Amino acid sequence: MATRRYEQRLRAESAEQTRRRILDALVQRLREAPAEPVSVDRVAKIARVARPTVYAIFGSRAGLFEAFGVDLVQRSGFDRMLEASAHPDARQALRGAIEGVVSMYAANRHEMRVLSSMALLDAAAAGGAVQQMEQGRSDGMARLARRLSDQGVLRADVTVDQATDLLWLLTSFDSFDALHTGRARSAPAVARTLIATAERGLCDAHPG
Repeated sequence: MATRRYEQRLRAESAEQTRRRILDALVQRLREAPAEPVSVDRVAKIARVARPTVYAIFGSRAGLFEAFGVDLVQRSGFDRMLEASAHPDARQALRGAIEGVVSMYAANRHEMRVLSSMALLDAAAAGGAVQQMEQGRSDGMARLARRLSDQGVLRADVTVDQATDLLWLLTSFDSFDALHTGRARSAPAVARTLIATAERGLCDAHPG
């Protein structure tokens, strides 16, 4: 029985290593030619696996990109961002959420930019991965806006939907990249600017 469990563990470790190698190969492929469609054949070749292996693990090109998006977010500190945005005080949660999102973007700026660009070229695969990521961000900003309202932090003239829209805009990769790349601002400076903008636009100066 112990031998069987050991063999199962080895197989599981081998499968995870193969999965990791394929995802790393996709990153390499995106860096090599970010403006060209990604073929499974090329990814498989870089990963040194057979083409059917990619499909066996990820199911499809869309599945490969979806897994890449999830992996990218997790490697960028998604858990830390969730923890910060769950602060009991909604205003602190607002600051923590924006700092966490900026940190995530900064950790993998090149990959995030390429994936965003690929979404326009490959709506069926990369586009689906980006859409899934953006839906998660949208849901998170809606929850945060609701918490700001429930705790009386939101300005009286700002609705929850309006707050959600502004938070969605400020936490987008484009907003981060416009300041970080376009204005050569450091990630902490970007976070400070976005937080200040959010607080001025959304938060009551004298919450009751």
